[in-house]
Amino acid sequence: MGTGIIGLGTYIPESFITGEEIAQQAGIPVEVVEQKMGIIKKPLPGPQDHTCEMGIRATEAALKRADLPPESIDLVIYIGEEHKEYPLWTAGIKLQQEVGAVNAWAFDVALRCGTTIMALKMAKNMMMADPDISTVLLAGGYRNSDFIRYDNPRTRFMYNLGAGGGALLLQKGSDGHQVLSSHIITDGSFSEDVVVVTGGTKYPINEDRLRQGLYQLDVLDPQGMKQRLEEKSMSNFLYCVREALRKSGYTESDIDYAAMIHMKRSAHNYVLAELGVSPERSIYLENYGHIGQMDQIISLVEAEKKGMLHKGDVVVLVSAGIGYAWGATVVQW
Repeated sequence: MGTGIIGLGTYIPESFITGEEIAQQAGIPVEVVEQKMGIIKKPLPGPQDHTCEMGIRATEAALKRADLPPESIDLVIYIGEEHKEYPLWTAGIKLQQEVGAVNAWAFDVALRCGTTIMALKMAKNMMMADPDISTVLLAGGYRNSDFIRYDNPRTRFMYNLGAGGGALLLQKGSDGHQVLSSHIITDGSFSEDVVVVTGGTKYPINEDRLRQGLYQLDVLDPQGMKQRLEEKSMSNFLYCVREALRKSGYTESDIDYAAMIHMKRSAHNYVLAELGVSPERSIYLENYGHIGQMDQIISLVEAEKKGMLHKGDVVVLVSAGIGYAWGATVVQW
């Protein structure tokens, strides 16, 4: 019995910052931001665009598109970021309440920007194993742009971080877009390369650490991380895609659409070229930047709007997240 995606939804804040504005704040040429980093503009959160709240708004859009009563949801998995309304809080339970999923139970998961891929695999496995779980909501928000300082060159590869929300509705036995197989790699040698230094048990918040800006994202070993990523990152991207395809009974020549995270333009093009996927079969999110684990959902929604997805298409969702994690999931449209 298969698992189908029966609804997708996104929420994008109204406020944006342009690549030109980022260039001015970072003191680098605008061509570097727009062409190399691939940021024409990206959304930033407004006063009411809190993390879980954006997931709630995306869920409302998904429920409307699926014409599904929220009471029919059996399980809510929060896929948003840990940076949310409160530092210690189960956001999924709040989201469950606000969207009216009164018959569900809820929990939060996290694998940074790989969370959606991981949660799709988890949700499918849970639905197969538990006869009481037939309809699952994956939803959450992302606004890690709050942690970026454009005057810190060590975090330059994260200047693309934006804000928004995403939601997926899954149903067992549905004739919706079929979730096939996934493949995920994690590598702990990167586990402490990118962190927010203060606020945890190692370095509790105090006045001095706040004054030093240690509450924002930083890269503790930039040269070491760069070298290790160059050795592994692109090959891990490709391996995850190929393994997810193999498990699903396909090869890379079968790919009709690739929903990929936002990364620098050359890396995006490299992955597509290695997979034999033409640029016309993917959307480069240059007007969104990187909205974490929402990128794949945003890409699918945009592809639907543009008429790029057709019945029977083999779609690959591709992710990577600091930590470091790489993942891919195959969906038959």
